[in-house]
Amino acid sequence: MGDHGGQVLVRCRGLVKHFGDRLVVDGVSVCIAAGEIYGLLGPNGAGKSTTIRMICGLLRKDAGSVTIDGVAVDETTTAARAKIGYVPQDIALYPDLTARENLRFFGQLYALRGAALEQRIGEVLEVVDLADRADERVEDYSGGMKRRINIGAGLLHRPVLLVLDEPTVGVDPQSRHAILESVRRLSVEGTAVLYTTHYMEEAERICDRVGIIDRGALIAEGTRRELVALVSEHDRIELAATGDLDALARAVRSVEGIESADVIAGAVHVLASDGRKLLPALLEVADRNKLAVSSVEVVEPDLEAVFLHLTGTALRE
Repeated sequence: MGDHGGQVLVRCRGLVKHFGDRLVVDGVSVCIAAGEIYGLLGPNGAGKSTTIRMICGLLRKDAGSVTIDGVAVDETTTAARAKIGYVPQDIALYPDLTARENLRFFGQLYALRGAALEQRIGEVLEVVDLADRADERVEDYSGGMKRRINIGAGLLHRPVLLVLDEPTVGVDPQSRHAILESVRRLSVEGTAVLYTTHYMEEAERICDRVGIIDRGALIAEGTRRELVALVSEHDRIELAATGDLDALARAVRSVEGIESADVIAGAVHVLASDGRKLLPALLEVADRNKLAVSSVEVVEPDLEAVFLHLTGTALRE
């Protein structure tokens, strides 16, 4: 977290949303300080987008309250919304205009004019690292560049809170890196950032605090270190094997001391209280079931392990 004295800018309390008889957001409460990047981490369908649309005043809340910089947010007032920069996943730009022309258009919507607007456009282009490409048409941009200029449009009016909904989905690794660096620069300027993602490594890399959301409820929250401490007494083991991985996971679950075993991305991920001691038993059970284990790795706990521990399921699709 930046050294902004930790002044809390965003307070969300007890947010609830139903769609029909389905409870989509279940009492979510979040506080974000100046200069803090807060990551809302969870699988697709966990309620992340619905939560942030309520925070931004774009969706009616069934219950709960949101204040930003002391001003209450709801879907009928615009005073608080002026303090928010909301960057949806969809690119909201004019493809046949240049990046600079797009920013000028959006700046005018925010009632920025003249020299002040041009200066702000220059600053925003620096933050999203597109100053040297500003006079090219957006339709000629890569997907990652479009995302970055989209973020830039949300920054023009110097929002107190910048909300980014899965900003790196579907972009190449290089663009992803550039987007993450842009977000990091913002927090240095004292902006509060709310960042939703289902990518563990993004949350680990840029977020000061992470809230883990599953089935509409915030089930854990803290710094990376605080969250990892929830599973630090557990070892994570990854077994790469050929053959029926589901059968291997089932066999491994039968070993005493194993807490969970899940098939993720072509390997069996095991959570155990004393994994190193259990390795011989794991290999033996694989052997008994005629499953050839090609490699075994004991992994340091990370947010993936926390998520597995708390929900019993893996985060990755």
